[in-house]
Amino acid sequence: MIEFKHVNKSYGKTPILKDLNFTIGDGQFVILIGPSGCGKTTTLKTINRLIEPDSGTICIDGKDIHTTDKVQLRRHIGYVIQQIGLFPNMTVAQNICVVPKLLKYSKARCDEIVHEMLHMVGMEQHADKYPSELSGGQQQRIGVLRALAASPPIVLMDEPFGALDPMTRETLQDEVKSLQQKLNKTIVFVTHDMGEALKLADVIIFMEGGRIVQMASPEEMLEHPATDLVRSFLGKHSPETPVPSKVESFMRTNVISVKKNRGIRECAERMARGNVDTLLVTDESGRYAGVVSIGDIRHWGRDLANIEPLIRQTARTARVGDDAKESFDYLLDSGANYVVVLNDDDTIAGIVTKTSVARSVADSLWGDAK
Repeated sequence: MIEFKHVNKSYGKTPILKDLNFTIGDGQFVILIGPSGCGKTTTLKTINRLIEPDSGTICIDGKDIHTTDKVQLRRHIGYVIQQIGLFPNMTVAQNICVVPKLLKYSKARCDEIVHEMLHMVGMEQHADKYPSELSGGQQQRIGVLRALAASPPIVLMDEPFGALDPMTRETLQDEVKSLQQKLNKTIVFVTHDMGEALKLADVIIFMEGGRIVQMASPEEMLEHPATDLVRSFLGKHSPETPVPSKVESFMRTNVISVKKNRGIRECAERMARGNVDTLLVTDESGRYAGVVSIGDIRHWGRDLANIEPLIRQTARTARVGDDAKESFDYLLDSGANYVVVLNDDDTIAGIVTKTSVARSVADSLWGDAK
């Protein structure tokens, strides 16, 4: 357990931390977030005494950290930064075992740790490589493993994924969360990305001007942001952000349609190329006329010149401007694959599918359907 009691820090006459009081429970993933200059990184660095507060007390498991030697303290607290900081002249295995060697672990135990750590992220074959031979994402993985190698109860992470591409970042977020849960570590993590905070955190500590303005679970913060600034950071993630409700906001417009005078073979070929079993049909003026299915073509189309006799009015239709909920309810209740959306002049605007329903649910819950 980490406890902050009336912690203050200033640089000259500028206050950076103002009377911080909070507790982090064992095994929690805690995110520090807020605007630039709010004090989140300073707060993080006071935990391993890279920065010393001017006043107040920080305790780990009830013991004041200022009564512990700095070097000994840091050997029992993992630390990961954005710049990674791997030693370029050491192999991956040697980098991972820096702290275990300082703690006088045996060579056999160090080798065991390397194998265990690399196995957890599927990088066993990289043990003898040097950092320059690894990608940025791989280097950051090794940085995380190095912080975990001596099995510290607490790991501090200062924007560790900020310099990575979005796909690598997403993968590493998943890996770190999995490792934290598997190893039951207390992680204190600084980020400026609210999406990252909502994904990883058990508890989010939002800071502004050196103070804590809200400390809450992601769900609670989403439901009850304490200030306008918190609400602004939540942005698209906030349930207060209106979700599009009209059917056209969720429809696909790249639909396959044919005129009702088109030939049977041509329409069957278009279905095959488009990997669909139904085509939307229009009249000569482009107005929606119905649908034709591959089943009907197979059973009745052999002796027909065109598809017009096979057109059915079986598909549900909606109009641009209609509430999307009606179409969603129909798709979920009926088992149908789509609803045809029409413009005011009866031309086809698009279709709403079950994927549209999933997108709407994602928007409603997280504000992000991508």
